[in-house]
Amino acid sequence: MTNLQQSNLLKENIFRTKDFYKILFKKEIAPQIKQIEIYAPEIALKAKAGQFVVLIIDEKGERIPLTLVDWEKTKGNISLIFQEVGVSTKKLGALQVGDKILHIAGPLGNPSHIEKYGSVTIICGGVGTAAAYPITRALKKVGNTIVSIIGARNKKFLILEDEMKNVSDKVHISTDDGSKGQKGFVSEVLNSLIKKHYKPNIVYAIGPPIMMKVIAEITKQHRIRTIVSLNPIMIDGVGMCGTCRVSIDGETKFACIDGPEFDAHTVNFNELMNRLRIYSTAEKVALEVYEKKNKKCVMNSEILNKFKY
Repeated sequence: MTNLQQSNLLKENIFRTKDFYKILFKKEIAPQIKQIEIYAPEIALKAKAGQFVVLIIDEKGERIPLTLVDWEKTKGNISLIFQEVGVSTKKLGALQVGDKILHIAGPLGNPSHIEKYGSVTIICGGVGTAAAYPITRALKKVGNTIVSIIGARNKKFLILEDEMKNVSDKVHISTDDGSKGQKGFVSEVLNSLIKKHYKPNIVYAIGPPIMMKVIAEITKQHRIRTIVSLNPIMIDGVGMCGTCRVSIDGETKFACIDGPEFDAHTVNFNELMNRLRIYSTAEKVALEVYEKKNKKCVMNSEILNKFKY
Protein backbone atom coordinates (compact mmCIF):
# COMPACT_ATOMS: atom_id res chain seq x y z
CA MET A 1 0.00 0.00 0.00
CA THR A 2 1.40 3.39 -1.01
CA ASN A 3 1.71 6.39 1.35
CA LEU A 4 -1.10 8.11 -0.55
CA GLN A 5 -3.39 5.10 -0.12
CA GLN A 6 -2.56 4.94 3.59
CA SER A 7 -3.33 8.64 3.95
CA ASN A 8 -6.66 8.25 2.14
CA LEU A 9 -7.57 5.24 4.30
CA LEU A 10 -6.75 7.22 7.45
CA LYS A 11 -8.99 10.06 6.27
CA GLU A 12 -11.84 7.61 5.55
CA ASN A 13 -11.55 6.09 9.02
CA ILE A 14 -11.48 9.56 10.60
CA PHE A 15 -14.66 10.65 8.85
CA ARG A 16 -16.48 7.46 9.85
CA THR A 17 -15.78 7.81 13.54
CA LYS A 18 -18.77 8.21 15.84
CA ASP A 19 -16.87 10.78 17.93
CA PHE A 20 -16.96 13.48 15.25
CA TYR A 21 -17.47 16.94 16.85
CA LYS A 22 -17.68 15.44 20.33
CA ILE A 23 -16.65 17.65 23.25
CA LEU A 24 -13.64 16.02 24.88
CA PHE A 25 -12.77 18.68 27.46
CA LYS A 26 -14.52 21.64 29.06
CA LYS A 27 -13.34 24.19 31.59
CA GLU A 28 -14.47 27.59 32.84
CA ILE A 29 -11.32 29.73 32.69
CA ALA A 30 -12.99 32.98 33.82
CA PRO A 31 -16.53 34.09 34.72
CA GLN A 32 -18.76 33.20 31.74
CA ILE A 33 -15.67 32.32 29.67
CA LYS A 34 -15.24 28.68 28.74
CA GLN A 35 -12.66 26.60 26.92
CA ILE A 36 -13.62 23.41 25.09
CA GLU A 37 -11.74 20.81 23.10
CA ILE A 38 -13.59 19.16 20.25
CA TYR A 39 -12.75 16.16 18.10
CA ALA A 40 -12.56 17.65 14.59
CA PRO A 41 -9.62 15.93 12.82
CA GLU A 42 -10.22 17.38 9.35
CA ILE A 43 -9.96 20.90 10.80
CA ALA A 44 -7.02 20.14 13.11
CA LEU A 45 -5.10 18.76 10.14
CA LYS A 46 -5.18 22.06 8.22
CA ALA A 47 -5.52 24.71 10.95
CA LYS A 48 -3.13 27.69 11.05
CA ALA A 49 -2.72 30.69 13.32
CA GLY A 50 -5.29 33.42 12.69
CA GLN A 51 -8.01 31.17 11.28
CA PHE A 52 -11.46 30.46 12.67
CA VAL A 53 -14.36 28.01 12.48
CA VAL A 54 -18.11 28.43 12.17
CA LEU A 55 -20.19 26.02 14.23
CA ILE A 56 -23.87 25.13 14.54
CA ILE A 57 -24.83 23.70 17.93
CA ASP A 58 -28.07 21.93 16.96
CA GLU A 59 -30.78 21.76 14.30
CA LYS A 60 -32.22 25.15 15.37
CA GLY A 61 -28.87 26.79 16.06
CA GLU A 62 -27.41 29.83 14.37
CA ARG A 63 -23.89 29.91 12.93
CA ILE A 64 -21.24 31.06 15.42
CA PRO A 65 -17.73 32.13 14.31
CA LEU A 66 -14.99 31.31 16.84
CA THR A 67 -11.23 31.67 16.50
CA LEU A 68 -9.09 28.55 16.63
CA VAL A 69 -7.05 28.77 19.82
CA ASP A 70 -5.12 25.51 19.54
CA TRP A 71 -5.11 22.23 17.63
CA GLU A 72 -3.44 18.83 17.74
CA LYS A 73 -2.98 17.34 14.29
CA THR A 74 -2.14 13.82 15.50
CA LYS A 75 -5.01 13.58 17.99
CA GLY A 76 -7.47 15.49 15.79
CA ASN A 77 -8.56 17.93 18.51
CA ILE A 78 -9.25 21.65 18.24
CA SER A 79 -9.57 24.11 21.13
CA LEU A 80 -12.03 27.01 21.28
CA ILE A 81 -12.58 29.74 23.86
CA PHE A 82 -15.81 31.76 24.03
CA GLN A 83 -17.69 34.12 26.30
CA GLU A 84 -21.33 33.46 27.12
CA VAL A 85 -23.05 36.67 26.03
CA GLY A 86 -26.05 35.58 23.95
CA VAL A 87 -28.40 32.65 23.44
CA SER A 88 -26.09 30.65 21.17
CA THR A 89 -22.99 30.99 23.32
CA LYS A 90 -25.03 30.14 26.43
CA LYS A 91 -26.32 27.02 24.67
CA LEU A 92 -22.76 26.12 23.75
CA GLY A 93 -21.63 26.71 27.33
CA ALA A 94 -24.36 24.40 28.61
CA LEU A 95 -23.02 21.41 26.67
CA GLN A 96 -21.02 18.87 28.63
CA VAL A 97 -18.10 16.56 27.91
CA GLY A 98 -19.42 13.77 25.70
CA ASP A 99 -22.04 15.96 24.00
CA LYS A 100 -21.76 16.60 20.27
CA ILE A 101 -21.97 19.76 18.21
CA LEU A 102 -24.08 19.36 15.08
CA HIS A 103 -21.58 20.79 12.60
CA ILE A 104 -18.33 22.74 12.39
CA ALA A 105 -16.93 24.33 9.21
CA GLY A 106 -13.29 25.29 8.95
CA PRO A 107 -10.59 26.26 9.04
CA LEU A 108 -11.86 29.53 7.55
CA GLY A 109 -10.25 32.90 6.88
CA ASN A 110 -6.73 33.70 5.81
CA PRO A 111 -3.94 32.52 8.13
CA SER A 112 -1.79 35.18 9.79
CA HIS A 113 1.26 36.19 7.78
CA ILE A 114 4.12 34.85 9.89
CA GLU A 115 7.68 36.03 9.33
CA LYS A 116 10.63 37.31 11.29
CA TYR A 117 9.92 41.00 11.81
CA GLY A 118 12.34 41.44 14.69
CA SER A 119 10.47 43.18 17.50
CA VAL A 120 6.75 42.44 17.75
CA THR A 121 4.16 43.77 20.20
CA ILE A 122 1.00 41.74 20.77
CA ILE A 123 -1.86 43.69 22.35
CA CYS A 124 -4.99 41.82 23.38
CA GLY A 125 -8.02 42.47 25.54
CA GLY A 126 -10.62 40.16 27.04
CA VAL A 127 -11.42 37.10 24.91
CA GLY A 128 -9.16 38.61 22.24
CA THR A 129 -6.28 36.97 24.11
CA ALA A 130 -7.59 33.61 22.88
CA ALA A 131 -7.20 34.74 19.27
CA ALA A 132 -3.83 36.37 19.97
CA TYR A 133 -2.24 33.31 21.56
CA PRO A 134 -1.72 31.09 18.46
CA ILE A 135 -0.45 34.10 16.48
CA THR A 136 2.00 34.99 19.25
CA ARG A 137 3.19 31.39 19.40
CA ALA A 138 3.75 31.27 15.63
CA LEU A 139 5.62 34.60 15.59
CA LYS A 140 7.84 33.49 18.47
CA LYS A 141 8.59 30.19 16.75
CA VAL A 142 10.21 31.97 13.77
CA GLY A 143 12.51 34.00 16.02
CA ASN A 144 10.73 37.26 16.83
CA THR A 145 11.18 39.11 20.11
CA ILE A 146 7.69 39.32 21.59
CA VAL A 147 6.39 41.94 24.02
CA SER A 148 2.77 41.19 24.95
CA ILE A 149 0.25 43.48 26.60
CA ILE A 150 -2.78 41.71 28.06
CA GLY A 151 -5.82 43.58 29.34
CA ALA A 152 -9.07 42.76 31.12
CA ARG A 153 -11.76 44.38 33.28
CA ASN A 154 -10.22 42.84 36.38
CA LYS A 155 -7.92 39.96 37.31
CA LYS A 156 -10.80 37.45 37.26
CA PHE A 157 -11.22 37.99 33.53
CA LEU A 158 -7.56 37.56 32.57
CA ILE A 159 -7.17 34.44 30.43
CA LEU A 160 -4.21 32.46 29.06
CA GLU A 161 -1.75 34.49 31.13
CA ASP A 162 0.67 31.58 31.61
CA GLU A 163 0.36 30.50 27.98
CA MET A 164 1.19 34.01 26.77
CA LYS A 165 4.17 34.19 29.11
CA ASN A 166 5.49 30.95 27.62
CA VAL A 167 5.56 32.43 24.10
CA SER A 168 6.57 36.02 24.99
CA ASP A 169 9.84 37.61 26.05
CA LYS A 170 7.97 40.11 28.20
CA VAL A 171 4.35 40.35 29.31
CA HIS A 172 2.66 43.51 30.61
CA ILE A 173 -0.75 43.24 32.29
CA SER A 174 -3.36 45.94 32.74
CA THR A 175 -6.78 45.81 34.39
CA ASP A 176 -9.45 48.49 34.40
CA ASP A 177 -9.70 48.41 38.19
CA GLY A 178 -6.02 47.86 38.94
CA SER A 179 -6.64 44.46 40.58
CA LYS A 180 -3.62 43.12 38.69
CA GLY A 181 -0.82 44.80 36.80
CA GLN A 182 -1.12 48.43 35.76
CA LYS A 183 -4.43 50.17 36.38
CA GLY A 184 -6.00 51.35 33.15
CA PHE A 185 -6.15 50.24 29.54
CA VAL A 186 -3.72 48.39 27.27
CA SER A 187 -3.40 51.56 25.20
CA GLU A 188 -1.93 53.34 28.22
CA VAL A 189 0.66 50.60 28.63
CA LEU A 190 1.62 50.96 24.97
CA ASN A 191 1.90 54.74 25.35
CA SER A 192 4.17 54.37 28.37
CA LEU A 193 6.44 51.97 26.48
CA ILE A 194 6.66 54.31 23.50
CA LYS A 195 7.59 57.19 25.82
CA LYS A 196 10.49 55.02 26.99
CA HIS A 197 11.63 54.89 23.33
CA TYR A 198 10.30 51.41 22.66
CA LYS A 199 9.28 51.11 19.00
CA PRO A 200 8.43 47.64 17.67
CA ASN A 201 8.64 46.73 14.01
CA ILE A 202 5.00 45.65 14.03
CA VAL A 203 2.01 45.58 16.38
CA TYR A 204 -0.80 43.02 16.45
CA ALA A 205 -3.96 44.19 18.24
CA ILE A 206 -6.88 41.85 18.91
CA GLY A 207 -9.84 42.64 21.14
CA PRO A 208 -12.91 44.88 21.37
CA PRO A 209 -13.23 47.25 18.37
CA ILE A 210 -12.85 50.37 20.52
CA MET A 211 -9.57 48.99 21.91
CA MET A 212 -8.24 48.25 18.43
CA LYS A 213 -9.31 51.70 17.24
CA VAL A 214 -7.40 53.48 20.03
CA ILE A 215 -4.31 51.32 19.45
CA ALA A 216 -4.46 52.12 15.72
CA GLU A 217 -4.62 55.86 16.45
CA ILE A 218 -1.55 55.65 18.69
CA THR A 219 0.56 53.56 16.32
CA LYS A 220 -0.40 55.70 13.33
CA GLN A 221 1.04 58.76 15.07
CA HIS A 222 4.32 56.92 15.57
CA ARG A 223 4.32 55.24 12.14
CA ILE A 224 4.28 51.72 13.56
CA ARG A 225 2.80 49.10 11.25
CA THR A 226 -0.27 47.57 12.93
CA ILE A 227 -2.43 44.55 12.15
CA VAL A 228 -5.88 43.97 13.65
CA SER A 229 -8.14 40.92 13.56
CA LEU A 230 -11.72 42.05 12.99
CA ASN A 231 -14.84 40.47 14.49
CA PRO A 232 -17.87 41.72 12.51
CA ILE A 233 -21.23 39.96 12.40
CA MET A 234 -20.76 36.83 10.31
CA ILE A 235 -23.05 34.10 8.98
CA ASP A 236 -21.70 31.73 6.33
CA GLY A 237 -17.98 32.49 6.68
CA VAL A 238 -17.23 31.91 2.99
CA GLY A 239 -18.03 35.29 1.41
CA MET A 240 -21.55 34.58 0.14
CA CYS A 241 -23.81 36.44 2.59
CA GLY A 242 -21.90 39.72 2.79
CA THR A 243 -22.86 40.22 6.44
CA CYS A 244 -19.25 40.59 7.55
CA ARG A 245 -18.48 43.46 5.20
CA VAL A 246 -16.10 46.10 6.50
CA SER A 247 -14.66 49.28 4.97
CA ILE A 248 -10.92 49.11 4.40
CA ASP A 249 -9.29 52.22 2.97
CA GLY A 250 -12.67 53.22 1.53
CA GLU A 251 -13.31 49.85 -0.13
CA THR A 252 -15.76 47.15 0.93
CA LYS A 253 -14.09 43.92 2.04
CA PHE A 254 -15.44 40.72 3.56
CA ALA A 255 -13.74 39.79 6.82
CA CYS A 256 -14.30 36.07 6.27
CA ILE A 257 -12.44 35.77 2.96
CA ASP A 258 -10.37 38.97 2.74
CA GLY A 259 -9.43 38.84 6.44
CA PRO A 260 -9.94 38.52 9.30
CA GLU A 261 -6.67 40.48 9.56
CA PHE A 262 -6.29 43.97 8.06
CA ASP A 263 -4.00 46.97 8.21
CA ALA A 264 -5.32 48.79 11.29
CA HIS A 265 -4.69 52.23 9.81
CA THR A 266 -7.13 51.59 6.94
CA VAL A 267 -10.08 50.23 8.95
CA ASN A 268 -13.27 52.25 9.40
CA PHE A 269 -13.77 51.33 13.07
CA ASN A 270 -16.79 53.61 13.58
CA GLU A 271 -18.69 51.78 10.84
CA LEU A 272 -17.62 48.42 12.30
CA MET A 273 -18.88 49.33 15.77
CA ASN A 274 -22.18 50.68 14.40
CA ARG A 275 -22.79 47.46 12.45
CA LEU A 276 -22.04 45.35 15.53
CA ARG A 277 -24.91 47.14 17.32
CA ILE A 278 -27.52 46.47 14.61
CA TYR A 279 -29.07 43.45 16.31
CA SER A 280 -28.39 44.42 19.93
CA THR A 281 -32.09 44.92 20.79
CA ALA A 282 -33.16 41.65 19.16
CA GLU A 283 -30.30 39.81 20.88
CA LYS A 284 -31.36 41.21 24.26
CA VAL A 285 -34.97 40.12 23.75
CA ALA A 286 -33.91 36.64 22.59
CA LEU A 287 -31.69 36.24 25.65
CA GLU A 288 -34.51 37.31 28.02
CA VAL A 289 -36.88 34.77 26.43
CA TYR A 290 -34.25 32.03 26.59
CA GLU A 291 -33.39 32.66 30.24
CA LYS A 292 -37.06 32.92 31.24
CA LYS A 293 -37.78 29.62 29.48
CA ASN A 294 -34.80 27.93 31.15
CA LYS A 295 -35.79 29.28 34.56
CA LYS A 296 -39.30 27.89 34.08
CA CYS A 297 -37.90 24.48 33.09
CA VAL A 298 -35.68 24.43 36.18
CA MET A 299 -38.59 25.36 38.45
CA ASN A 300 -40.81 22.66 36.94
CA SER A 301 -38.03 20.12 37.39
CA GLU A 302 -37.61 21.08 41.04
CA ILE A 303 -41.36 20.71 41.64
CA LEU A 304 -41.38 17.25 40.04
CA ASN A 305 -38.40 16.17 42.15
CA LYS A 306 -40.35 16.94 45.33
CA PHE A 307 -42.92 14.31 44.44
CA LYS A 308 -40.36 11.55 43.73
CA TYR A 309 -40.22 8.74 46.30
